[in-house]
Amino acid sequence: MKKFMNSTDTMLRESLSGFAQCHRDIVTLDSELRFVRRAQIKPGKVALISGGGSGHEPLHTGFVGHGMLDAACPGQVFSSPTPNQMVAAAEAVEAGAGVLFIVKNYAGDVMNFSLAAEMCGSNADTLVIDDDVSLEKSMQGRRGVAGTMVVEKMLGAAAEAGADLPALKRLGTSVNGSTRSMGVALTSCTMPAVGKPTFNIADHEMEIGVGIHGEPGRHRRPMMPADKIVALLVDPILKDLQIAKGRDILLHVNGFGGTPLIELHLLNKIATEQLRERGLQVKRWLVGNHTTSLEMAGASLTLTALDDEMVSLWDAPVVTPSLRW
Repeated sequence: MKKFMNSTDTMLRESLSGFAQCHRDIVTLDSELRFVRRAQIKPGKVALISGGGSGHEPLHTGFVGHGMLDAACPGQVFSSPTPNQMVAAAEAVEAGAGVLFIVKNYAGDVMNFSLAAEMCGSNADTLVIDDDVSLEKSMQGRRGVAGTMVVEKMLGAAAEAGADLPALKRLGTSVNGSTRSMGVALTSCTMPAVGKPTFNIADHEMEIGVGIHGEPGRHRRPMMPADKIVALLVDPILKDLQIAKGRDILLHVNGFGGTPLIELHLLNKIATEQLRERGLQVKRWLVGNHTTSLEMAGASLTLTALDDEMVSLWDAPVVTPSLRW
């Protein structure tokens, strides 16, 4: 295993310090390293807080700032943060209008964020994201993956505009219900504390429907041309969303950390063409490594069926370390 680190025990702490140092105009790192928060808190605004295991950067700390999250709680690599971290973050950024916790659908995250919301009292709520269509049947339900960032962006814009807690919960439920994702992995990733790949995959193989922690997907197949890979991702998403022809959509091509932009933009071109062939209008695009899995090579496609409100929220100004316009 080759990684830039001094030790597994100090890796997250040193990374967070370096992150906060170069973005100190936007974010502030808690002195006990429990959370990253906005440098400037807006009075009277509902606070949006998310988080999860590290290793998915820029999700979530990279999306703290104006028009998006008010705080993010990072756990150790692929491990949920604790309820105490979340409560501390809520106390630091709550500005008189309550707190909404945005949670990816993983057992540890759901349990800890739900407990934190209970500890915060009646002026806090949770929103669970489950956009991954890879698993058709699962006791836990669908995983929260790259669609989480789409929900955070739109809710961030609405919160910035003054939406109250119940309205944000309804909006988040709607955006989540209109968003679906599916990914493919070409390689595994290596957790620093483990020192070996999460799973084994041959050079001529790819894992369709892989999770962002290296969880197995629907099936493993031999490598094939990019247009056929895109079809394997697009088809189950559209089957699940049941979008009417002519509908406007957001297309997010997300890299898992080890895929260069030349390949991600190629996937974007192919996906856009395939969606248009199916009668859908791609109105907005986002391409890049936004929800990663350490150094895994691979990508996911996320589609969001848009209405006029969602387009406006997506286009609203955002200033974070990793997303801004």
